Amino acid sequence: MSPTGSDGALAPVVLLTGPPGAGKSTIAPLLADELDPSVHLHADDFWACIRTGAVLPYLPEAQRQNEVVIDVLVGAAFGYAAGGYHVIVDGVVGPWFLELFRVAARAAGRPLHYAVLRPQEQEVVRRATGRTAENTLTEPEPVREMHRQFSDLGELEHHVLDSTDLAPRATADRLLLGIARGAFRLGT
Repeated sequence: MSPTGSDGALAPVVLLTGPPGAGKSTIAPLLADELDPSVHLHADDFWACIRTGAVLPYLPEAQRQNEVVIDVLVGAAFGYAAGGYHVIVDGVVGPWFLELFRVAARAAGRPLHYAVLRPQEQEVVRRATGRTAENTLTEPEPVREMHRQFSDLGELEHHVLDSTDLAPRATADRLLLGIARGAFRLGT
Protein backbone atom coordinates (compact mmCIF):
# COMPACT_ATOMS: atom_id res chain seq x y z
CA MET A 1 0.00 0.00 0.00
CA SER A 2 1.18 3.50 -0.79
CA PRO A 3 1.99 5.87 2.09
CA THR A 4 -0.52 8.32 0.65
CA GLY A 5 -4.29 8.41 0.77
CA SER A 6 -6.40 7.78 -2.32
CA ASP A 7 -6.11 11.49 -3.22
CA GLY A 8 -2.31 11.18 -3.47
CA ALA A 9 -1.63 13.42 -0.47
CA LEU A 10 0.24 12.21 2.59
CA ALA A 11 -2.27 10.56 4.89
CA PRO A 12 -2.70 12.73 8.01
CA VAL A 13 -3.34 12.00 11.63
CA VAL A 14 -6.29 13.94 13.03
CA LEU A 15 -6.61 14.27 16.78
CA LEU A 16 -10.29 14.76 17.58
CA THR A 17 -10.42 15.73 21.20
CA GLY A 18 -12.30 17.57 23.90
CA PRO A 19 -13.83 16.78 27.26
CA PRO A 20 -16.02 13.72 27.89
CA GLY A 21 -19.45 14.29 26.39
CA ALA A 22 -18.17 16.61 23.66
CA GLY A 23 -19.27 14.22 20.91
CA LYS A 24 -15.91 12.79 19.82
CA SER A 25 -17.07 9.19 19.51
CA THR A 26 -20.15 10.26 17.57
CA ILE A 27 -18.27 12.50 15.16
CA ALA A 28 -15.10 10.42 14.58
CA PRO A 29 -16.83 7.66 12.57
CA LEU A 30 -18.53 10.33 10.43
CA LEU A 31 -15.12 11.82 9.63
CA ALA A 32 -13.55 8.43 8.95
CA ASP A 33 -16.39 7.49 6.62
CA GLU A 34 -15.58 10.51 4.44
CA LEU A 35 -11.86 9.74 4.09
CA ASP A 36 -10.49 6.90 2.02
CA PRO A 37 -8.80 4.80 3.23
CA SER A 38 -9.32 5.57 6.90
CA VAL A 39 -8.91 4.29 10.43
CA HIS A 40 -10.80 5.37 13.55
CA LEU A 41 -8.80 4.85 16.73
CA HIS A 42 -11.03 5.09 19.78
CA ALA A 43 -8.57 6.01 22.53
CA ASP A 44 -10.79 4.68 25.33
CA ASP A 45 -10.21 1.20 23.90
CA PHE A 46 -6.48 1.58 24.57
CA TRP A 47 -7.12 2.27 28.27
CA ALA A 48 -9.57 -0.65 28.37
CA CYS A 49 -6.76 -3.00 27.32
CA ILE A 50 -5.25 -2.67 30.80
CA ARG A 51 -6.67 -5.72 32.57
CA THR A 52 -5.19 -5.33 36.05
CA GLY A 53 -3.71 -2.36 37.83
CA ALA A 54 -5.67 0.23 35.87
CA VAL A 55 -6.11 3.65 37.44
CA LEU A 56 -8.96 5.96 36.41
CA PRO A 57 -7.21 8.14 33.81
CA TYR A 58 -8.43 11.45 35.23
CA LEU A 59 -6.81 10.83 38.64
CA PRO A 60 -3.37 12.39 39.31
CA GLU A 61 -1.85 9.00 40.15
CA ALA A 62 -2.66 7.81 36.59
CA GLN A 63 0.01 10.05 35.02
CA ARG A 64 2.52 7.26 34.24
CA GLN A 65 -0.21 4.93 32.99
CA ASN A 66 -1.59 7.70 30.76
CA GLU A 67 1.87 8.38 29.32
CA VAL A 68 2.24 4.70 28.41
CA VAL A 69 -1.21 4.53 26.80
CA ILE A 70 -0.67 7.73 24.81
CA ASP A 71 2.71 6.45 23.62
CA VAL A 72 1.03 3.25 22.36
CA LEU A 73 -1.74 5.32 20.74
CA VAL A 74 0.85 7.51 18.97
CA GLY A 75 2.57 4.39 17.61
CA ALA A 76 -0.69 2.95 16.33
CA ALA A 77 -1.79 6.22 14.74
CA PHE A 78 1.44 6.82 12.86
CA GLY A 79 1.76 3.14 11.99
CA TYR A 80 -1.57 3.28 10.17
CA ALA A 81 -0.68 6.64 8.59
CA ALA A 82 2.58 5.16 7.27
CA GLY A 83 0.44 2.57 5.52
CA GLY A 84 -1.52 5.31 3.75
CA TYR A 85 -4.54 5.49 6.05
CA HIS A 86 -6.14 8.75 7.14
CA VAL A 87 -6.24 8.33 10.92
CA ILE A 88 -8.85 9.82 13.23
CA VAL A 89 -7.81 9.54 16.87
CA ASP A 90 -10.85 10.03 19.08
CA GLY A 91 -9.98 10.69 22.71
CA VAL A 92 -9.14 13.12 25.47
CA VAL A 93 -5.78 14.34 24.20
CA GLY A 94 -5.01 17.58 25.97
CA PRO A 95 -2.21 19.95 25.00
CA TRP A 96 -0.08 18.25 27.65
CA PHE A 97 0.25 15.21 25.35
CA LEU A 98 0.65 17.01 22.02
CA GLU A 99 4.44 16.93 21.97
CA LEU A 100 4.45 13.12 21.62
CA PHE A 101 2.24 13.40 18.54
CA ARG A 102 4.30 16.31 17.15
CA VAL A 103 7.54 14.36 17.49
CA ALA A 104 6.00 11.37 15.69
CA ALA A 105 4.53 13.59 12.95
CA ARG A 106 7.90 15.26 12.42
CA ALA A 107 9.72 11.90 12.28
CA ALA A 108 7.16 10.47 9.85
CA GLY A 109 6.82 13.63 7.76
CA ARG A 110 3.05 13.44 8.20
CA PRO A 111 0.45 16.18 8.60
CA LEU A 112 -1.01 16.43 12.10
CA HIS A 113 -4.34 18.09 12.83
CA TYR A 114 -5.75 18.98 16.27
CA ALA A 115 -9.49 19.62 16.48
CA VAL A 116 -11.06 20.32 19.86
CA LEU A 117 -14.81 19.84 20.27
CA ARG A 118 -15.85 22.10 23.10
CA PRO A 119 -19.58 22.47 23.63
CA GLN A 120 -20.62 24.64 26.56
CA GLU A 121 -19.96 23.07 29.97
CA GLN A 122 -23.64 22.61 30.82
CA GLU A 123 -24.18 20.68 27.57
CA VAL A 124 -21.09 18.50 28.09
CA VAL A 125 -22.24 17.58 31.60
CA ARG A 126 -25.76 16.83 30.35
CA ARG A 127 -24.44 14.55 27.61
CA ALA A 128 -21.85 12.77 29.75
CA THR A 129 -24.14 12.12 32.72
CA GLY A 130 -26.86 10.82 30.41
CA ARG A 131 -24.70 8.12 28.85
CA THR A 132 -25.42 4.51 29.64
CA ALA A 133 -22.54 2.75 27.87
CA GLU A 134 -20.34 0.63 30.10
CA ASN A 135 -16.95 2.08 31.10
CA THR A 136 -17.83 5.67 30.25
CA LEU A 137 -17.35 8.60 32.57
CA THR A 138 -20.73 9.81 33.84
CA GLU A 139 -19.75 11.55 37.09
CA PRO A 140 -20.40 15.29 36.74
CA GLU A 141 -17.44 16.70 38.69
CA PRO A 142 -14.64 14.98 36.71
CA VAL A 143 -16.47 15.96 33.49
CA ARG A 144 -16.59 19.60 34.63
CA GLU A 145 -12.91 19.49 35.56
CA MET A 146 -11.93 18.11 32.16
CA HIS A 147 -14.06 20.77 30.46
CA ARG A 148 -12.13 23.38 32.46
CA GLN A 149 -8.85 21.86 31.26
CA PHE A 150 -9.95 22.56 27.67
CA SER A 151 -11.47 25.98 28.46
CA ASP A 152 -8.46 28.18 27.72
CA LEU A 153 -6.08 26.68 25.19
CA GLY A 154 -4.09 29.85 24.58
CA GLU A 155 -2.33 29.61 21.22
CA LEU A 156 -4.41 26.52 20.38
CA GLU A 157 -7.75 28.29 20.88
CA HIS A 158 -8.28 28.53 17.11
CA HIS A 159 -8.43 24.70 17.04
CA VAL A 160 -11.71 24.79 19.00
CA LEU A 161 -15.14 24.15 17.52
CA ASP A 162 -18.10 25.00 19.77
CA SER A 163 -20.51 22.26 18.79
CA THR A 164 -23.16 23.05 21.42
CA ASP A 165 -25.87 23.77 18.84
CA LEU A 166 -24.57 21.69 15.94
CA ALA A 167 -25.99 18.36 14.84
CA PRO A 168 -23.39 15.59 14.40
CA ARG A 169 -23.41 15.80 10.58
CA ALA A 170 -22.97 19.58 10.65
CA THR A 171 -20.11 19.21 13.15
CA ALA A 172 -18.40 16.63 10.95
CA ASP A 173 -18.85 18.79 7.85
CA ARG A 174 -17.27 21.81 9.56
CA LEU A 175 -14.37 19.68 10.76
CA LEU A 176 -13.80 18.17 7.31
CA LEU A 177 -13.79 21.63 5.75
CA GLY A 178 -11.36 22.90 8.40
CA ILE A 179 -9.07 19.91 7.92
CA ALA A 180 -9.09 20.41 4.13
CA ARG A 181 -8.25 24.11 4.55
CA GLY A 182 -5.54 23.36 7.13
CA ALA A 183 -7.34 25.27 9.89
CA PHE A 184 -6.58 22.56 12.47
CA ARG A 185 -3.08 21.69 11.29
CA LEU A 186 -0.38 21.76 13.92
CA GLY A 187 3.14 22.86 13.24
CA THR A 188 5.49 20.04 14.07
